Amino acid sequence: MRHLRFLRYFDQVVRSGSIRKAAEVLNVTASALNRRIMDLEDELGTQLFERQARGMRLTAAGEVFARFIRSQFAETERMRSQIEDLKGLRRGNVRIACSQALAHGFLPEAIGVFQRSYPLVTFEVSVSDHERAMAALAGLEVDVVLVFRPPPLPNFQPLLTLKQRLVALMAAGHPLTAKATLRLSDCRLYPLALPERSIGGRQLLDEVTARAGLALTPSIQSNSFEFLRGCLSKGEAISFQIEVGALPDHLAGSGVVARAIDHRDVPVANLVLGQLRDRNLPVAVAMFCEHLKAALRRMETEAELEEYQVQQTPINSNR
Repeated sequence: MRHLRFLRYFDQVVRSGSIRKAAEVLNVTASALNRRIMDLEDELGTQLFERQARGMRLTAAGEVFARFIRSQFAETERMRSQIEDLKGLRRGNVRIACSQALAHGFLPEAIGVFQRSYPLVTFEVSVSDHERAMAALAGLEVDVVLVFRPPPLPNFQPLLTLKQRLVALMAAGHPLTAKATLRLSDCRLYPLALPERSIGGRQLLDEVTARAGLALTPSIQSNSFEFLRGCLSKGEAISFQIEVGALPDHLAGSGVVARAIDHRDVPVANLVLGQLRDRNLPVAVAMFCEHLKAALRRMETEAELEEYQVQQTPINSNR
């Protein structure tokens, strides 16, 4: 499949934005790489790049060709995965984009369990906000997404939708830990460490507070959930996250605990596992999606049981 190598040359120039940087990644000379790109343009009879002082920029024809070759890469990976599956090796590569809330505990754990059964399957995980994740899916840079409140995408096909509540995170000794469920009016009395506005949970929080006329002014704001969590254990600051990112097992030993937000203040919203419609996923990706769906359903069942048990247990401090 020598032609695929030349298509990957083109793709690397697109990703790098310059012939020189792409040549360094590909371990070829810049002149040889430039010659390949020019040969490709001659073969197609059109210019694929605008040569600019700051690098290479795709033309309209180049954008079309870039989408085409990424679809070819995806189909080639699916074919290879099917061949390896027939050989009983279960090889393959899974490319997934996920929200930050999944990156700390849930997704690494799911991948670890999966790889114990299929150690020859590799993973490429992109952690980003929901809009960038969906753009990566549309651009065939990833096979599937697992994101909170995905923005509309015309050819998006959900594989599983899971309702998620927003929870408050705080130090284990925080005064509000005495309550099982919090109101936002409780939280705004303390310093707030909030994710930036591109994050789905922050957008949900901003929407409901705007409707309620309740201002939440952060004392700390960051694009890193790890950083925000690190700001909690030594003070009275409060942060917010969806519950899948704050499971008790994943918080154990961190000095941070989670408390649910009253549904009257913040409604539940969807965590979605999905792919592009009518796209045949490689065997390894399809198998991992089934594994994820099972793990998410178990988590949902456990959360429902825990909520029922909490409802049956009176908490004096909530009186």
